[in-house]
Amino acid sequence: QVQLVESGGGLVQAGGSLRLSCVASGRTFNVITVGWFRQAPGKEREFVTAVTSSGGNTYYADSVNGRFTISRDNAKNTVYLPMNNLKPEDMADYYCAASTRGIVTAAEFYDYWGQGTQVTVSS
Repeated sequence: QVQLVESGGGLVQAGGSLRLSCVASGRTFNVITVGWFRQAPGKEREFVTAVTSSGGNTYYADSVNGRFTISRDNAKNTVYLPMNNLKPEDMADYYCAASTRGIVTAAEFYDYWGQGTQVTVSS
């Protein structure tokens, strides 16, 4: 099993920045991809971005492309999500997820999930 713990959420003004972290533990040997999803109140859970553990391939949703940058530090078993120029529509609970597949955007293909961290953006 794989355990994921997110941190770094909080309150920020529109246009500000925040960095989320996801620390993985347990049997991570078969993890190929680590991704981020978010869910706002009353909205569907949506894909944000993902990175492959070995190759470093990345993919971004159009809504965050150019503002968010996913990175990984394999030695620390950690994936980071620096978020710049935050907008009110970015407000959501952010979840880290791991998959035994290559990059995929559908939540159903991710096998492990963290507990979430809340991001609030004020106008």
